[in-house]
Amino acid sequence: MSTQIGIENEIYDAEARFLKVEFENFELINSYFPSGTSGDPRQAFKYEWLDYFYEYITGYIPKSKPLIIVGDFNIAHQSIDIHNPERNKNTSGFQPQERDWFTKFLGLGFVDAYRTLHRETQKYSWWSYRAGARKKNLGWRIDYIMVSDKLTARLFTSEMLNDAVHSDHCPVVVNIK
Repeated sequence: MSTQIGIENEIYDAEARFLKVEFENFELINSYFPSGTSGDPRQAFKYEWLDYFYEYITGYIPKSKPLIIVGDFNIAHQSIDIHNPERNKNTSGFQPQERDWFTKFLGLGFVDAYRTLHRETQKYSWWSYRAGARKKNLGWRIDYIMVSDKLTARLFTSEMLNDAVHSDHCPVVVNIK
């Protein structure tokens, strides 16, 4: 087993956004994508990160081992992943450019474990602390487990544990045979 802390870029590594662990039969990347909700400079930073991460993964994808990428992507990929897609269509985390990036990322050979097993289920992994959003289930699905497409047939379960309340996010889990 080996571990890599950081994505080999001091700008992103200063914010502790990346951890990679190599196991015997697979590799795991845990990443915390930037949020752009605090304004244009952070949204620009987010877009730069997305480009950097995409290039890193494109050049890195291991040839012999499956890759699992987990973390807070800070992007709701599809309309089903957000409580009010029309009102939020220009909000950071659901902007067309972010969603297009997500689709392009999946094209590298990854699948969204939860959406693969729950195509029509509208469930969220994050809620604002404002206005009782969690109690009203006014959330976003921004936390993901992405697996190499070669693991798709081995996906057993994938869930969001909405009843686990320890932050504004809930745990997201997957079982792979």
